[in-house]
Amino acid sequence: MTAPGEKSPFSVSPVIDAVLSLAVFTLFHRVLQPHVPSSDPCMIRFWAAYAAACLTGVFWLALQAGRIVYRSQRESIK
Repeated sequence: MTAPGEKSPFSVSPVIDAVLSLAVFTLFHRVLQPHVPSSDPCMIRFWAAYAAACLTGVFWLALQAGRIVYRSQRESIK
């Protein structure tokens, strides 16, 4: 059992991150598909997925940075 001040090793945060990242990937993939300059549907899907994966990675990093800043601000108020 964990102490009252410690976090549980089974946190819901990774699940939330995964759901949000999947939603952002899907959104970017749908938005980017019409902007790929190709007539081959396979290449359109590939490059849209590649760009969406890069943008999703940036989103995930920003989400983690925002979470750290929020926790730091909350700790500084105490």
